[in-house]
Amino acid sequence: MAQLYPKARIKWACRRGMLELDVLLEPFVEDAYDQLSDEDKMVFQRLLEVEDPDLFAWFMGHEKCPHTDLGQMVQFILDRVRV
Repeated sequence: MAQLYPKARIKWACRRGMLELDVLLEPFVEDAYDQLSDEDKMVFQRLLEVEDPDLFAWFMGHEKCPHTDLGQMVQFILDRVRV
C-alpha cells in the first residue's frame, strides 16, 4: 500500500513548470490539504504524479480526466479556487 508523504514533500511537488498549475496547487495545499481524508490525500498525491501538460488540459477543461478519482480531485480543487 502506498504511503502518505509529509506535507513538505507535497508542497514541493506542487511547484510545477507551469505558473497556471502553481497558482492552483500551491494555495490548495496551504488552505485545504490538511482537511482532506487520508484517502483524498492519496488521490492528491497521485494527481501530483501526472505530467504537467495533462494536468493543464484537465484543469483548463480541454480534456476530460480518464480517471474518476483524479477527475473528482481536479473538480474539487477548481471549485475551491472559484469560491
